[in-house]
Amino acid sequence: MVILAELTFSANDLAQVRFTVSPMWQVVTSFRLLSHPASASPVHRPWIQQVQPRVAAAGLDRGWLAELIPPTGFFPYFLNPAPAGPAPALATELAAIQDAPVDRVRHDLDHLEYHQGRLSPRLRSLHHDPRARLPRLTREIHTYWELAIAPYWARIRAVLDTDVFHRARRIAEHGAGQVLNDLHTAVRWDGSTLHLTRRSRPLSRTTAGPGLLLVPSVFTGPRLPTRVAPPEPPQLTYPARGTGSLWIKAPTTGTDALASVLGRSRTRLLAELDTPASTTQLAHRTGLSPAGVSQSLTALRGAGLVSAHRAGRSVLYARTAAAETLLEAASTS
Repeated sequence: MVILAELTFSANDLAQVRFTVSPMWQVVTSFRLLSHPASASPVHRPWIQQVQPRVAAAGLDRGWLAELIPPTGFFPYFLNPAPAGPAPALATELAAIQDAPVDRVRHDLDHLEYHQGRLSPRLRSLHHDPRARLPRLTREIHTYWELAIAPYWARIRAVLDTDVFHRARRIAEHGAGQVLNDLHTAVRWDGSTLHLTRRSRPLSRTTAGPGLLLVPSVFTGPRLPTRVAPPEPPQLTYPARGTGSLWIKAPTTGTDALASVLGRSRTRLLAELDTPASTTQLAHRTGLSPAGVSQSLTALRGAGLVSAHRAGRSVLYARTAAAETLLEAASTS
């Protein structure tokens, strides 16, 4: 059943519209995408193919998140605490989840049971004793982050920041109404009310807090996830601009000037890290010795050009935002 949601705005509500980049919204929307890959956009297939085996090997497809985030429908609001600032760190959001009010956790689990059927033993234990179980959940979320999001965070964050910058500039030039009307085909602004279609639950200002929190995501599907937990402002997650090119392998030609500074082996490794990889994988791709790859990665990591992320018994290396900027500058010079 699709319900029309109408969120009215007073001058005070419009003044409280703001953007935030939330790591937990990337966790929730990406996990939902992984759990139902058939419905995913072809854009995300490269990411799914890389990440799904890691997630399965870690047993996360059978863990807390798998039970809390069904492929469709409601998922608990306590997973997405209201961000205090424009770009909270994952650790800050995990701390907020761990400190979620017991009544909030139980209310959300009751609602999940209403929509999905009887809770599993694991979720019943969470319902019975949230304080004892939430630390286990947050540890699993952190593991998922390291496997599925962290190796790609530099490029994801760049897309999210660019989206927010673009829309903030449009608000300055044309006003908030035009930006609200351009979030998604399921969203329409009429001057005083935000109309949302393709929803399974009603939404109105009488059941929501003041203002509106706009959260870009690179993993959002055809429906726009929302979080409505008064007195906090409602959260609306929308697809970030530029997501379509997120996983396209960028050319790394014209890197001779960079190689003269970093050395050819290190420059080649940076080019290969368009896709996060382990030392063994990089040695296989480049023909360099594992010891040589390891030594070069240590140097690149020390220079802030590479980040390392634990994936089971392996460590995945990924380019940082600084490395992306260097390679882009080298290829256009």
